[in-house]
Amino acid sequence: MLTGLNVRKEMLNMPLATIKVIEGVFSGNEKQRMIEKVTEAMVSVEGENLREKTVVILEEVKSGDWGIGVRH
Repeated sequence: MLTGLNVRKEMLNMPLATIKVIEGVFSGNEKQRMIEKVTEAMVSVEGENLREKTVVILEEVKSGDWGIGVRH
């Protein structure tokens, strides 16, 4: 069982990918497919032995809580 400092050390050895999408745009099935595809991409680079350690986080961002090319 991993606890405290051991968890932090273990996390340093995990491939981690974060996907941010606009809230409500993608269905649960589509989000799951994104996670699966990103996992496959990571495994193709890092190797099959890291599949079980690959972490993919999908975060939904509320509409209006982001911007593209915002000028002041």
